[in-house]
Amino acid sequence: MEKKHILIISQYFYPEQFRINDIAAEWVKRGYKVTVLTGIPNYPKGKFFEGYGWRKKRREAWNGVDIIRLPITARGNSSFGLICNYLSFVVSGYIWKIFTRLKPDTIFTYEVSPMTQALIGVWLSKKRKIPNHLYVTDLWPQNVEIITGIHNKLIIGPISRMVSYIYRHCDRIFISSKSFRNDISSRIGCNEEESDEKIVYWPQYAEDFYKPLKDAPKNEIPSDGIFNIVFAGNMGYAQGLGILAEVAEQLREKDLLVRFNMIGDGRYKPELEEKIKKSGTGQFFIFIDRKPAEKIPEYFFFADALLICLSKSEVFSMTIPAKTQSCMACGKPILVSADGEVQRIIKDSYSGLVSDAEDVDGLTQNIIQMMRLTQEERAELGRNALRYSQENFNKSRLLDRAEEVLFVHK
Repeated sequence: MEKKHILIISQYFYPEQFRINDIAAEWVKRGYKVTVLTGIPNYPKGKFFEGYGWRKKRREAWNGVDIIRLPITARGNSSFGLICNYLSFVVSGYIWKIFTRLKPDTIFTYEVSPMTQALIGVWLSKKRKIPNHLYVTDLWPQNVEIITGIHNKLIIGPISRMVSYIYRHCDRIFISSKSFRNDISSRIGCNEEESDEKIVYWPQYAEDFYKPLKDAPKNEIPSDGIFNIVFAGNMGYAQGLGILAEVAEQLREKDLLVRFNMIGDGRYKPELEEKIKKSGTGQFFIFIDRKPAEKIPEYFFFADALLICLSKSEVFSMTIPAKTQSCMACGKPILVSADGEVQRIIKDSYSGLVSDAEDVDGLTQNIIQMMRLTQEERAELGRNALRYSQENFNKSRLLDRAEEVLFVHK
């Protein structure tokens, strides 16, 4: 019997570090033929990865996955560069759609921003008359307004209509957060019964390498008795990391020293470093270059607590950042500076301490409270996180559910 063929559309893919890498590899293991249509890797630094370019490595195979890389412009470090990056992928995808002979059995678009990439799936679906599925992890156009600061209706209006068009032309829509359902339902004009049929709650899971470790090799995080807080991931404007310099100032005033170990890169990182320098709180921070995702649990091993941080906005309060599942799967206590869904998860799981987004006083007090807990009390928070992860973000069950939606459920 011929393998079912899944076409994944994702502007980001290996060697960029996104969860779609693991999803694609797992579908290969489950016996599917998997092709990924993606761009030239350039996230998060904004320049093409070494060895990649318009004329280099445009076709690849990785863990059984066939990769097709469309020519795009690198995102750079400006809003204009980001817009060009988004648009170039769509334009290249439109041209590719005209000439490709590919006819998969189903399409799965992995939507972390930009939503524009989902247009390619809509176009190919209509051309080939094949099912089209979308996985929404970022809500548009709300994300555009927050990240760019643009609220002009002449710009946001067309983006909003594009989003509604995409939703209407998807057979099924997977959502990473239950809070997305109402917005999507209202855009496609469906009632509650139709919403339950078309919109599928499918939370993200953590890759298998995210797990508690009994030991780890020495790394850049010192083991010197100072309370280690670890943040790992993109350092963009959405993460709301600017409050950390102010938190450090408050801790200094209380004659308390903690260490924020910041792992990763991003557009906001230079500004954060400058803010720390101006506040004179450099002794509270260590910046560690981006690491392969598989190495992150080794850094978490030396953490007394993990940090999840987001800026204040209505849409971010509905979002569950992917690092939530990664942190919980490693069985460590968690500090949250964010609103809404992620705060609810940490509260429900009794796995850490939470404060509202951009609440400097709240995060400071939670850090102090976390420091005052005994080692066993913090270990219990970590065990609660791991237990909740295994019960609610089970990888095998979630992949089974995806298969049911993609190929079985009518």
